[in-house]
Amino acid sequence: MQFPITPSRNHTCMANDPQSSLNPNPSDQPASNFVPEAGDDFVLTPGVREMTDRALDYLKIGYPVHLAGPAGTGKTTLAFHIAAQVGQPVVLIHGNDDFSSGDLIGKDNGYRKTTVIDNYVRSVKKIDEKLSVNWSDNRLTRACQHGHTLIYDEFNRTRPEANNALLSVLEEGILVIQRSHGTDTYMQVHPNFRVILTSNPEEYAGVHKTQDALLDRLISIHIDHYDRSTEIQITTAKSGLSEADSAYIVDLVRAVREKLPGKNPPTIRACIAIGRMLAHREGRPHPTDPFFIAVCTDILAGFRGGGAIAWSTNDLVELAREIHARHEEPVRNKRFRAITSEAA
Repeated sequence: MQFPITPSRNHTCMANDPQSSLNPNPSDQPASNFVPEAGDDFVLTPGVREMTDRALDYLKIGYPVHLAGPAGTGKTTLAFHIAAQVGQPVVLIHGNDDFSSGDLIGKDNGYRKTTVIDNYVRSVKKIDEKLSVNWSDNRLTRACQHGHTLIYDEFNRTRPEANNALLSVLEEGILVIQRSHGTDTYMQVHPNFRVILTSNPEEYAGVHKTQDALLDRLISIHIDHYDRSTEIQITTAKSGLSEADSAYIVDLVRAVREKLPGKNPPTIRACIAIGRMLAHREGRPHPTDPFFIAVCTDILAGFRGGGAIAWSTNDLVELAREIHARHEEPVRNKRFRAITSEAA
């Protein structure tokens, strides 16, 4: 599930409604926004549609939506899909440990000196100098001002004190702009402003614990690995393999996922990677194919269980044989019934 972004000449993509094409004349908007569009390989299953509709309902009545779950479960893709249905330009922020509140709101950016020399009377020379601080808005401020949809991807990679800027925005609808010289200003948040956040579990490396006050303001929708049918459809759409071959790959990855005792199981990305490699070589998944086993070893053996590499090539071969036998049994039974029917 991907959303290709096709920016216009000034790198701003706008839409008049959720179904419209890009507007090439967004002169009144900042140049860092876009409207995401679903690609042809986006898989919209009943489960994804239900989750999207529920998230849209929360956004329509003014609640920020928080998509929480492990890596590789399609949180960011789903966030773009939901934002596309909202139909407003999107401002994208990726969480960063180096962020401060100024990286979200804005900050002073240098000085401007103005000098006026008045020599109207030749014998009198008057010089008037003024020094002012240049202020530069950042993405949160622009989104609040113009009523855009903010996607804050992996927001808990940013330190909690930086994310405190969101508290008044989400509760009172007011953005507090703090200046370095001590003068605070306040901006009323645009009524069309909407927020979609994504986060990884707190035990992941580089992730901070989110303050309770912020979590209390969010509607958290927990996302786990997709069901088997959805993973097969996604793998088929992304790789170009047949549905039967995609099902074989998905079952193999899901078997590895179930057997891993650690917290870093393979995700749908592993299915897609294996599928793309086979499609590139015009191959098929089979336990006796050295290339297939090598690709599975490359992609799956690095996933850790209990702190050590959990899968050797022999482990994967045995597991691939089990999956192959499971897939071949219905085929053999179907052939046997066909032969029996012809003989009768």
